Amino acid sequence: MIFVKESRIAATPRQVFDFHESEGALQRLTPPWERVELESGGDSIKPGSRVVIRTKLGPFQLRWVAEHVDYDPPRFFSDRQVSGPFASWFHRHRFIDDGNGQTILRDEVEYTAPMGALGRLFGGAFLEEKLEKMFQYRHEVTRQIVESGDYLARGSTPPGP
Repeated sequence: MIFVKESRIAATPRQVFDFHESEGALQRLTPPWERVELESGGDSIKPGSRVVIRTKLGPFQLRWVAEHVDYDPPRFFSDRQVSGPFASWFHRHRFIDDGNGQTILRDEVEYTAPMGALGRLFGGAFLEEKLEKMFQYRHEVTRQIVESGDYLARGSTPPGP
């Protein structure tokens, strides 16, 4: 399955990318309704770095390990699931220059629902709705933070040229 979310942000690709690299970005992008605990990582998006989170799905406790695999600032970075709730997960974060000084933030997620055909049949619509809600939140938070410059106040270095 493929999920794509795009938004326009009034900032350069470098600024939007730099926010994603800034300290605490992952925590700031986690929707408040998601019961997520960062176990380790989250301080780098460079290849080989890992993020381990714990979350709940109903009564079930889940551990999700993601590894960053691609890194081309300020154009994109990507991560893949090493272990976790999905049969497979690959997420590319793109920062596209619109030619007018703004960025099209594009998240592309290729995933396979757990439990094979049964998971696709019964979980497909649920997962699509969950991803839409989560990425809508993430894009809005990114837009607000980057357009306000708030991430720079948290100890990040200013955007590069």
